[in-house]
Amino acid sequence: MALTIPDAETIKQAAERIDPYVHRTPVLRSAFFDKLTGVSLFFKCENFQKAGAFKSRGAMNASLSLENHELKAGVATHSSGNHAQALARAALLLGVKAYIVMPKTAPAAKVAAVKEYQGEITFCEPTLQAREETLKQVTDRTGATEIHPYNNYRVIAGQATTALEMTEQCPPLDYILCPVGGGGLLSGTALSAHYFSPQTKVIGCEPKGADDAFVSFNSKTFYPSISPQTVADGLLTSLGSLTFPIILKHVHDIAIVEESEIIQAMQWVWERMKIIIEPSAAVPLAVAISGKLDLQGKNVGIIFSGGNLDLKKLPWL
Repeated sequence: MALTIPDAETIKQAAERIDPYVHRTPVLRSAFFDKLTGVSLFFKCENFQKAGAFKSRGAMNASLSLENHELKAGVATHSSGNHAQALARAALLLGVKAYIVMPKTAPAAKVAAVKEYQGEITFCEPTLQAREETLKQVTDRTGATEIHPYNNYRVIAGQATTALEMTEQCPPLDYILCPVGGGGLLSGTALSAHYFSPQTKVIGCEPKGADDAFVSFNSKTFYPSISPQTVADGLLTSLGSLTFPIILKHVHDIAIVEESEIIQAMQWVWERMKIIIEPSAAVPLAVAISGKLDLQGKNVGIIFSGGNLDLKKLPWL
């Protein structure tokens, strides 16, 4: 595993490495949201990414970076959904097995997608301890190489390519608003902003019902996510030992929003922009709409992290 925080060259190399396997996703605008917020918003649409989320970038970069002997027995991870799909897809493309540990509460659509990419699923209780213990049993049994959903520098470098693309697609941005769960996307975004767009401040965006990153950031002390309650199922995990120091050093602030604000933002995106995003992806927009940050007249990038959800369980129904 890469042992150092990705530098600018490492992120550029990751972008080249994954280019044949992922989409360079579009940046969309919305007159409705610009008027609503008084902000010039630029939406980076990772909901259009392969396997439906930014996670394809990190999973692909990490998988492609492994030596043949590391790949031979397959790859393994624990994930509630998007990284699970992304790693199963990467393994399928590389012709190796993917062993995926998923909490038994994982959304049905995400479970179905992992199966479609021929990932072998082991279900576990919906706690971090159960996920990690079950994954260890799986890797001990199979010899597969673990690719952690976020606590892996090669994964972080892959996720960083999202913001690298934004710096090439958008006018100079004053802020990028990015959702935060385990911190892979947020730490990668912060690194890319630091290297390629140093005037851009990066804001982590989190549900109030899963505000461990907010608490950890403001206290400068790691606090795990304990019994999080939020519709944003992709943001339930705790920060990692690799992501947290990067976030402390390079992220400007972390903002939190209520469940009702997340659901309203998501519904408006569906209705006004005519695109599907999942609840986690709506959190940064909810922050922009909330007025908690002074963004008036600024150029603000928003990362729509993914579009994978169970259409039978829309949160506004």
